[in-house]
Amino acid sequence: MNIGTEQRQDLIQTLNAFKNKKVLIIGDVGLDEYVMGDVRRISPEAPVPVVEVTEEDKRLGLAANVAQNVASLGGEALLVGVVGRDQGAQMLQELCHKAHVSWDYMVHSDRRPTTRKTRIMAGPKGFHHVVRVDYEMRKYLSAETEAKVLHRVNEVINEVDVVILQDYAKGVISQNMVKQAVDICKTHSKKLLVDPHRSNPAEFYQGADLIKPNYDEAVAIAGLNFDDLRDNPNKVVEAGKALQKKTGAKQVVLTRGKDGMTIFSGNDISEVPTFVR
Repeated sequence: MNIGTEQRQDLIQTLNAFKNKKVLIIGDVGLDEYVMGDVRRISPEAPVPVVEVTEEDKRLGLAANVAQNVASLGGEALLVGVVGRDQGAQMLQELCHKAHVSWDYMVHSDRRPTTRKTRIMAGPKGFHHVVRVDYEMRKYLSAETEAKVLHRVNEVINEVDVVILQDYAKGVISQNMVKQAVDICKTHSKKLLVDPHRSNPAEFYQGADLIKPNYDEAVAIAGLNFDDLRDNPNKVVEAGKALQKKTGAKQVVLTRGKDGMTIFSGNDISEVPTFVR
């Protein structure tokens, strides 16, 4: 089914109904930093460009960006993640406050840095990527820290309308975290929505109510072969149905860039196009 004027209006009304809903976002949080400037010379210390800084920008990244999007749509975003005890955490907290994203349930760890990605950009418009500097630890949480995250989830679960698991493979979303989140949500009759990472198999997210990959992620997560699907006109449908079967999710929202989205809801399949703006 292609979406028409009536369905588009329904979508707008649905978005309006989102206002004031409480959304719990669990996942990897991070800080995106951009350092922009001009390159006019090579360093005398080493054969590398010298960037003369003209502008800096800091933004909420990873699951924190998702929380910001929730807040921008009028929802109340409650964020649960893990940060270090460092400057990155302080900057992230300030940005969350400005974006009206709750910081009350964040977990601090002495063993992990706050994830930060600093991009050095140069050129007339600052669009040429010179180098990226990452501060992060890409491994699963300790049992102690994971227990603290789950404690935060249990603290707030009765207050929220829906739960999102946002997986960027930085370590917060383990298979045990998914299983515990599924159990908590079922116990309290809350829907669990998952934005998966392509490095994990479908079974990793077993029990989710809704899963939202892009096409490439869907193929990888479902364990399908890209070459086998290349000339298949029904490849999107095949990938979506495979995810439904392997994760048990009744709903799959499969994003396709400029081609819009394909939504699987039970046995129904709907196409939602993009609109030029």
